[in-house]
Amino acid sequence: MEILHSFAPVVTPTSRVLILGTMPGVASLAKQEYYGFPHNAFWRIMAALGGADGMPECYADKLALLRRTGIALWDVCHSCRRAGSLDSHIVDEAPNDIPALLTAHPSIRAVAFNGGPAFRLFKKHIGLDAIGEGRAVLTLPSTSPANASWSYERKLDAWSALREWL
Repeated sequence: MEILHSFAPVVTPTSRVLILGTMPGVASLAKQEYYGFPHNAFWRIMAALGGADGMPECYADKLALLRRTGIALWDVCHSCRRAGSLDSHIVDEAPNDIPALLTAHPSIRAVAFNGGPAFRLFKKHIGLDAIGEGRAVLTLPSTSPANASWSYERKLDAWSALREWL
């Protein structure tokens, strides 16, 4: 298996929430876009949280929505090996320097994990102390279609907890 690499963070000086995934999946890596698999609910949820009038079509507009809403986005893994897209297949992972990003962006008041695997990888490689005092920590249901036991409506309801910091 080849080594896979994550993308650069999406963050602004006024970001208030950092959402952390694990590592982009096969479709996302091919498109070079966060959450590029069309059946992932991430962008629909972000559009709903950001009060967008429908979901943006192009990737640049999706990223602009995040920036406008105060959401930063990155992955726990800088690199890893993985067959397919399932988080359970991630091996040989190395973390991104999330503590440095949090230090450089003190406006971030909450860190949200897109699913349990992202939370577990963060705890394993970085540790919750790196989030710092005064920041909320949320583990939210994965937006992936692999998380089929959660409907879109149920996912959106859980993710709506982020509104407190937006």
